[in-house]
Amino acid sequence: MKKIIGYIFLFVFANSSIHAQLNDSTAEAKKMQWWKDAKFGMFIHWGVYSALAGTYEGKKIPGIGEWIMNTAKIPIDKYKPYAKLFNPVKYNPEAWVKMARNAGVKYIVITSKHHDGFALFDSKVTDWDIVDASPYGKDLLKPLVAACRKEGIRIGFYYSQAQDWNHPGGAAINGHWDKAQDGDMDAYLDNIAVPQVREILSNYGNIDILWWDTPKDMTKERAEKFMPILKQHPNLITNNRLGGGFQGDTETPEQFVPSTGFPGRNWETCMTMNDTWGYKSYDSNWKSSKTLIRNLTEIVSKGGNFLLNVGPTAEGEIPKASITRLAAMGKWLNVNKEAIYGTTASPFPYLSYGRCTRKGRKLYLHVFDYPANGLLGVPMANKIRKAYLLADPTKRLLVTINKANQHSVIHLPKKIPDTINTVVAVEFEGDLKIIPSPMESVEAVVSSENDASEGAKNLTDGNRLTRWTAAKTDRNASATVDFKKQVAISSLIVDEPWNPWENKRQKITLQYKSGETWKTITTTTTKGIGDQKNFKPVTAEFFRLLIENKEEAPSLLEWQMYGPE
Repeated sequence: MKKIIGYIFLFVFANSSIHAQLNDSTAEAKKMQWWKDAKFGMFIHWGVYSALAGTYEGKKIPGIGEWIMNTAKIPIDKYKPYAKLFNPVKYNPEAWVKMARNAGVKYIVITSKHHDGFALFDSKVTDWDIVDASPYGKDLLKPLVAACRKEGIRIGFYYSQAQDWNHPGGAAINGHWDKAQDGDMDAYLDNIAVPQVREILSNYGNIDILWWDTPKDMTKERAEKFMPILKQHPNLITNNRLGGGFQGDTETPEQFVPSTGFPGRNWETCMTMNDTWGYKSYDSNWKSSKTLIRNLTEIVSKGGNFLLNVGPTAEGEIPKASITRLAAMGKWLNVNKEAIYGTTASPFPYLSYGRCTRKGRKLYLHVFDYPANGLLGVPMANKIRKAYLLADPTKRLLVTINKANQHSVIHLPKKIPDTINTVVAVEFEGDLKIIPSPMESVEAVVSSENDASEGAKNLTDGNRLTRWTAAKTDRNASATVDFKKQVAISSLIVDEPWNPWENKRQKITLQYKSGETWKTITTTTTKGIGDQKNFKPVTAEFFRLLIENKEEAPSLLEWQMYGPE
């Protein structure tokens, strides 16, 4: 009888555990759905650093504007007076939000407190905030939240939990430079960071996103100090920058688009329009509207969201260059919104002419490079019911079959409808049958491995959260694949494990074997974030990468190759 009772208990316990896991999974999916559909957000970096505008004591300070206190090693007693110059009398949150809405933005994230420790709200645990230290004297977050809710825009707060260069004990990357910064970090967390997070999550109604940053010195124990607050907000979306091993809900590649996305994870690329997050009066290196629209498209095609930054002035004005670019994005999205919002990632790992997004049995082919012959190959086995330009659904496009590879071919108009991104809608029949990548189920053979966890299998596993690294002492390495048959290759993609600001470089050479001789197809020098190269098709059985890294052991997250459509 005791055995029977034991079995019953185990059965009930197991079922309860499975049910709880399913409920957790369902709740998580429901929480993230609006965010996954939204695709496009606006980041706002704003604070006392905006008053310096990139210049300190008459000198233009290199680097990003919001880091000027750290970069220039400004002492606390010399930095704090700049709060008197942060007086955003031209701040118009309603106009900001309407501009964002017209640009196609679906959510806004603003810096409630950046690394300089200055709060844009009336904090009860410090006087280093907009109400007490600035002549403006009013909470900046409250009217923005109200404007967002009025316009149907979701709202999130960025909060620098670890770095704080004004409150004693706060962390600082590269260390403190002012004795007034010294103190106990746990005391700082207990007395400033944790109470302020409680304030921003309690005083403005339901907040949609909490955006952590730079988890300097954040141990698991320190990160856990925030857990009781987060548990009170089950629908709050958080990122992976809290520290202490907490993954959060989203990955956050910064200033670049990961070459292979983050399969299995929600992710969001945050990016500036010029070279700074916080306002710098002399930074005029603006990305073009074309680049920003294509970045949005590429990110969405890989399953991510785009969080695009604006850096207002100390008076509360968003730079005209930002407004112009957002307006251009809104104009394009107004025509092509169906191909962005609510879509899922491209089913094709790669398309030489552009990108793809999907909704059920409809594909959206985003044509960046208009084919000279006007023919668009679609590497799938499904019958196409209908193809048309999204900008003009009334005009159907001719679809034929390429007899050589059985791919569908769409005949485009002779004149390019949109030189930035022409979207072709494709309705197909049945369950999608993709022509597989030649790298599928192929494992590379490498010259060396650092250890088993960074082995060759990681190079072609489709997961950029794993990596291959050569032996520590190596500076030159190779990786070879054998397709066991002749395969045509026309595109190379490599993904790397670094960030743009780390200034990493690797020389990558792709070769193929002709008889007993290795011949070079293409060579590129990367910037630590991967690269992509297209070339005339080369047919061979063996291909190899030569990787040279002069500073450390060569390393890659992914190596992918594709043939022509």
